[in-house]
Amino acid sequence: MAHIELKNITKKFGGHTALTGLNLDIADGEFFVLLGETGAGKTTTLRLIAGLDKPTEGQVFIDGVDVADWGAAERDVALVLQQYSLYPRYTVRQNLEFPLKPKIRRLPDAEIKDRVARAARTLRIEHLLDRKTDRLSGGEMQRVSIGRAIVRKPRVFLMDEPLSALDAKLREALRTELKNLQMQLGATFLFVTHDQIEAMSMGDKVGVLNHGRIIQTGTPHEIYNNPRDTYVASFVGSPPMNLIDGRLVNDRAVMAPINFELPLAGGARTSGATDGRPLVFGIRPEDVYLESGAPIEAQVHDVENHGVEKIVTLRVGETMLRATVPARTDVTIEQPVRFAWNPDKVVLFDKGSGISLRHAG
Repeated sequence: MAHIELKNITKKFGGHTALTGLNLDIADGEFFVLLGETGAGKTTTLRLIAGLDKPTEGQVFIDGVDVADWGAAERDVALVLQQYSLYPRYTVRQNLEFPLKPKIRRLPDAEIKDRVARAARTLRIEHLLDRKTDRLSGGEMQRVSIGRAIVRKPRVFLMDEPLSALDAKLREALRTELKNLQMQLGATFLFVTHDQIEAMSMGDKVGVLNHGRIIQTGTPHEIYNNPRDTYVASFVGSPPMNLIDGRLVNDRAVMAPINFELPLAGGARTSGATDGRPLVFGIRPEDVYLESGAPIEAQVHDVENHGVEKIVTLRVGETMLRATVPARTDVTIEQPVRFAWNPDKVVLFDKGSGISLRHAG
């Protein structure tokens, strides 16, 4: 297994800078998820660790050793991509055996057989071993491609959006399997995705990447409950955090442009949150409540039924915000309702920089 560290990495492709001053620390045996939108620099980061690209500046360490001059093979990492890199004319068994039969140091046949059997059992593809890979479904092909990585027993697994081509149900099943697999193997996983549900459900740690910079690293719980800035707040969470402009007046949140006011708890008050300072108030939809005696009136703008719950979009003047409510809540579009928020859960962001006051300073 391996500890991975990226120090001050910058990567340029001609005039385009893909990564800027990137620092990343992935503990030995950790499931680390790199989360970011398309073009954020996730795949570039993966390729630098794999040795497929070299950084313009900065260093890549594996187990404390600078691997700048090591080729991809010497780094002993396995790459699992979105497109399955399988040989279509080979059977599943032959595909799994292939990485174990290099001319230089071919493994004994008994060892190859044992590793293939173990990988097939772990991924539940034993019944497919003698089938040609061009006869497999997308989910089966992705399992085989993960199997090809497992049989090698690499020090690090690098996974680039391996589930994004699959349908929703299969994606959910494979998320659970991959997490279990990582725990079974005790291996270091770096998993790259733009899907924050994948990140939150699988990662021990999550790094949020935006335009080639790591904005925040933490456990899924930390990133969800204590986002460093408004970008992380709006990117992580489904539906995302409500962000409303306003200011503090006598310990109350006053929203602009229509002045509706809500109380703030002492816990939400943070140093630097002086009266009148332009702020952005962040509140998760599950911390917004509809109740008849609540202080603010709103119109129901939209209702999304998600089975267990409904996501209701509320309109107060020009301001929109979402509330997650139980499915039994009976609301119709344009109905007037009253709402409140949980004052303990409000996060205050500086209007200018977008940085949370808890993280500022």
